Amino acid sequence: MAFLTDEQRRRMLANGVARARGEDSDPYPVVKLYTPDAGAAWVLTALAADGDLAYGLIDAGTGFPELGEVSLAMLAGIKGPKGLPVAVEPQYRPRKTLSAYVADAQRDGMITD
Repeated sequence: MAFLTDEQRRRMLANGVARARGEDSDPYPVVKLYTPDAGAAWVLTALAADGDLAYGLIDAGTGFPELGEVSLAMLAGIKGPKGLPVAVEPQYRPRKTLSAYVADAQRDGMITD
């Protein structure tokens, strides 16, 4: 499953290069993925040079969202309890930086937008 458009992939790879260099940046997220039939969500900002390992805010639906890395290939293989695959939130428009999403999600116990 292709989660990213070419433009999103380009932006996430650029953010990934900056992250690998240790540059102090707090980018706006690029894409939001979610499980339509479960409580998991991923707000992602960067992509490693391998094109698979993404970095961002991970909410597994357990009440403890945190920053981390996730394989896009692994996400493509996930199906929720009703058999629905991970999906891209088509209307997602980031309103704040990643650190602001993290602070809000940790306060609320989940990604709320």
